[in-house]
Order: sequence, then C-alpha cells, then structure tokens
Amino acid sequence: MFTLTVRDHAMVAHSLPDPFFGPAQGVHGCTYVVEATWERPDLDEHGVVVDIGAATEALSAVLGRISYRNLDDLEEFEGQVTTTEVIARWVAQRLTERIDPDPFDALVVTLREHPDAWASYRLAL
Repeated sequence: MFTLTVRDHAMVAHSLPDPFFGPAQGVHGCTYVVEATWERPDLDEHGVVVDIGAATEALSAVLGRISYRNLDDLEEFEGQVTTTEVIARWVAQRLTERIDPDPFDALVVTLREHPDAWASYRLAL
C-alpha cells in the first residue's frame, strides 16, 4: 500500500456544550495541525499516489472554509458538537469533493490539537 501525506493548519474557535467536556464547554480557540493521507495499492501512471501540489491545494481550500472562524456559527456544523473527531470526518468528506476518490482505497485525516493529543478519521473509498 502506498500513501502520500500533506499537512496544513487551521485556527478555529468553538465550544463543546456538554458537561462531559468540563471547561471546554465554553468558547475557546484551537489551532489544529491537519494531515491528510491518501492510500492506494499501486502508483498511477506518473508514479505517484496523488499530485502533492493538488493535495496541498485541496487541503488548504477545505481548511480555508473554517480557518479563523467560530465553528459554532457555521451552518454546516449546526446541531453537532465540533469535537476533533467530528472535524476530522468533515475535512475528509470535503477533500473527496476536491480530489476524485476513485483511485484510492482510503483517506485518513488526522487533527493534532497539540504534540500529545490527536484524533484521526479513516474514510474508506
């Protein structure tokens, strides 16, 4: 299995309005380091998993939709608690709108909240 990963970041604000989250219930900021990894069994005719430039542009465009925004105010997250896991899934789904998912077996999106804590979502394609 071959993989290719690109990385970017997004600065967001949000709240996690459930007593389960303790002090994170209130509005707070977060800088996510976001990694997107495409997986496929074989390389394409150019000898790559996916074009690095295209992957980088796609991730940047997706993150541009949430960067410097309060996720609580965005219609697409209405009714959801925007945990790191939920955002990882959202990024993966948006990436498949920008890069044709057909050649890939999976797309894994990892959001790192800090060096010691992260969550990933693996989208089978």
